[in-house]
Amino acid sequence: MKRFSTIVSVLIILGVVYWSFADLKPAINTSKSNSETEFSLENALNHLKKISKEPHYTGSKEHKNVQNYIVSELQKMGFETEIQTQTAINKKWFAATTAENIIAKLKGTGSEKALLLLTHYDSNPHSSLGASDAGSGVVTILEGLRAFLAKNETPKNDLIILISDAEELGLLGAQAFVDKHPWTKDIGLVLNFEARGSGGPSYMLMETNGKNSKLLSEFLAAKPNFPAANSLMYSIYKKLPNDTDLTIFREDANINGFNFAFIGDHFDYHTAQDSYERLDKETLLHQADYFTTSLNYFSNSDLTNLTSEEDFVYVNFPIIKLATYPFSWVLPIFILCSLLFLILLVFGFSLNKIDIKGALKGFIPFVVSLILCGGISYGLWEILLIIHPHYNDILHGFTYNGYQYIIAFVFLNLWLLFTIYKRTSKEEKQTNLLVAPLFFWLILNFIISSSLKGAGFFIIPVISALLILAIAIFLNLKDGVKRVLFTLLSIPTIYIFAPMVKMFPVGLGLKILFVSGLFIVLVFGLMILSFHQKKSFWTQKWTGFLALLFFIIATYNSRFSIDNKKPNSLVYIENYDAKTAYFGTYNTTLDTYTKQVFKDDFTKGGIENAETKSKYNTRFNYAKKTVYKAISSSEIRTEIDTVIGKKRFLELTITPKRKINKLEFLTKSKLTLYQFKVNDVLVNKGKKHSFKSGTFLVYHLGNNDKEVTLSFSVNVGQNLDFTLNEISYDLLTNKNFKLKPRAEDMMPMPFVTNDAIIISKQLNF
Repeated sequence: MKRFSTIVSVLIILGVVYWSFADLKPAINTSKSNSETEFSLENALNHLKKISKEPHYTGSKEHKNVQNYIVSELQKMGFETEIQTQTAINKKWFAATTAENIIAKLKGTGSEKALLLLTHYDSNPHSSLGASDAGSGVVTILEGLRAFLAKNETPKNDLIILISDAEELGLLGAQAFVDKHPWTKDIGLVLNFEARGSGGPSYMLMETNGKNSKLLSEFLAAKPNFPAANSLMYSIYKKLPNDTDLTIFREDANINGFNFAFIGDHFDYHTAQDSYERLDKETLLHQADYFTTSLNYFSNSDLTNLTSEEDFVYVNFPIIKLATYPFSWVLPIFILCSLLFLILLVFGFSLNKIDIKGALKGFIPFVVSLILCGGISYGLWEILLIIHPHYNDILHGFTYNGYQYIIAFVFLNLWLLFTIYKRTSKEEKQTNLLVAPLFFWLILNFIISSSLKGAGFFIIPVISALLILAIAIFLNLKDGVKRVLFTLLSIPTIYIFAPMVKMFPVGLGLKILFVSGLFIVLVFGLMILSFHQKKSFWTQKWTGFLALLFFIIATYNSRFSIDNKKPNSLVYIENYDAKTAYFGTYNTTLDTYTKQVFKDDFTKGGIENAETKSKYNTRFNYAKKTVYKAISSSEIRTEIDTVIGKKRFLELTITPKRKINKLEFLTKSKLTLYQFKVNDVLVNKGKKHSFKSGTFLVYHLGNNDKEVTLSFSVNVGQNLDFTLNEISYDLLTNKNFKLKPRAEDMMPMPFVTNDAIIISKQLNF
């Protein structure tokens, strides 16, 4: 009976885990709909195939082709389109360009505020195909609008469509729109469609300068079929530096909105493998579901006042999809659960179901489990990076075999838990073992109640565990019946936390596997009465076997292949003033592509002034001196250099003599600029701009940029020690170099300046 009840419990757990993931996104429906008013996956994929053939970053030839295609499709639907060409500067990212936004509007029957449909059409420089990020958003809007217009119903609210440019360069298209377009003042709500991978569920993240209760109630009123969201992500997101187009609308125009973004298959993010073929079709349907339900609702709802005075806790929950309650309930629920815990302890002691010595002993396996599972998960991943150094070349930290590692670490942690409890817990009164986990969960919820109320739903597992403890104290049921009953009562806990065990290492990299390990320990502790047996655990043997099996599978799949390409990098750096040149690579492990340069006489380390700004502040790992090619550099003219009072006024014009993709301006000394302008556009609204040292501007040249003008004033006596890096993505095509192309199982490394020629020169005044 014990073995049977354990099998039933395991099957229930596996079923709930599957259920929790299945509820997060739709499945492909093989039956085709002939309705013109429904979103057609086939139509959307047809668009996507056309706009993701080649990299189409801002300033590239294909960028203009993609722009023309989107404009053409909008015009076919009857929209009058506008290309907003505007220089924009984002002071947070020290970035600027002349963006080309695609804009259109559908007039409503009459309302005070408009609904903005937002995504971006540029891909990440220089090799990303941009199918997911954010081609998926483009085709979701194109096909979603087609289906919406097919109903021949005029919405109440104006619909503004913004397919922004230069999002990947620093949210610059959105910045241009918010700063300069008159329609900004009309917008009441933004729906933004984004991607940080090529698959998985799409998560809803709200952005608001205020509280979330009205936004949340309106989101639920739209009746999305697969709402994937929780308020922990909302609270963390509000504390972290945000970086979507929607952020610009919130920060600079105080406009609320929703991000809909997916993070699965993170290994494709910003790479040449972000392709039409690799986009998860179910994920695209999930975006479509958000779009159609939200558009149908918000196109006719009141958008004039979506701010609120109250925040809500929310989390995915069985059957009802999303459980919600106010932040104000978090502390009272915690206090109530704490009182119930104390009352149950009193009854447990009086009924001889719990004893003090046994309860204290129960802390030993739980605390040991937290330390070992968290520590071993962290340490083992560090060891794996030593065993497989090429993993370090995947800069965002999620490897192609990352899902296999997640499963392996889950089973490893379960094996550790079963082993620890088997060896340290010989309790006759199994109820004693639930005391320690409940105590730790209550401490955790006390911290949450004061500093992270968005995680308030962490009290739900406590409520389930308190019910389990009450049954264990007051009812004398057979062990097998209790085990199954306790597992059934743990369904909400499993449903809520199973996706989180996967989500954190996928989104933040496998270095976060230790967080998943801690989650597993915390959940296991509350479910200990479903698992604990006085004799041997057959589950212990199986989890150990499965952990070993998945580590073997992950190791077998650790190599790169045509389908899972190795990222690598080569950069040529020329110092115009010293007449010297170097090759650099960001790679930790060299391969046939990088070894054509780095065969011998190379050094470990970087190159001064040549390591351009990158997402992860990546530095060159190897450098090698090479022949100086004397590649032509830009003409730099000092248009103005004059002193008025205590200020020195300067204006520089940089005119490229070849195809340049970006210009980086660096200062070696502390710098304060006043009235800083780029192409006559004020930086930071004319406020002073101060830097300690390093990059103070990255200008990405668009297709129409013939020259770039900088003007500013400084205090008289300010030391001006500027370096200009001219960067072009033509290393492999420039006639000065004879480099062999990459093998089929290789691709340009993302997140860094790559396949590039950098000319570094001092600016003299």
